[in-house]
Amino acid sequence: MNPADEILDIVDEHDRVISQSPRGEAYAQGLRHRAVFIQTRDAQGRVFVHRRTPTKLVFPSLHDMFVGGVVGAGESYDDAALREAEEELGVDGLPHPTFLFKFLYDDGAGNTWWSAVYEVRCELPPSPQVEEVAWHDFLTEGEIERRLTEWEWVPDGLAAYERLKEHRKAPAHRSEPAG
Repeated sequence: MNPADEILDIVDEHDRVISQSPRGEAYAQGLRHRAVFIQTRDAQGRVFVHRRTPTKLVFPSLHDMFVGGVVGAGESYDDAALREAEEELGVDGLPHPTFLFKFLYDDGAGNTWWSAVYEVRCELPPSPQVEEVAWHDFLTEGEIERRLTEWEWVPDGLAAYERLKEHRKAPAHRSEPAG
């Protein structure tokens, strides 16, 4: 199926489903939908970083320190997190990603989505889809911090990364998803 034809739940400012729309229309009309961001670490604790392919509908050719994507119509955040992590990493049998927090991404230019952030450990060798990932590696937090000013990053991933750093400073708690 063409990714633009995937049906998404369209949600309001409180993350309640108000309608459904094909992904391409949701993007073109700036309709608020749902997405998942999964920070993936290897056995050494390094973070999976990749550059998106130039054919991606959103943020082509930019770097990202999360795997993830949109939540399909009727799909839970938790189910989407596992599906997207396995798809983008090209592995089967990952443990269920751990939900960390949720935030509303809005760039002020018509791109807005509820974003659930997760983490997962991947001790299997990744084999990313060539349609999705042009380059990948596992980097340390220090390497990522150094690259923040050198590479072009997806803006929603940067927003999630900044929130994740703040989240890690706060007391631990699960404040939602599953549904």
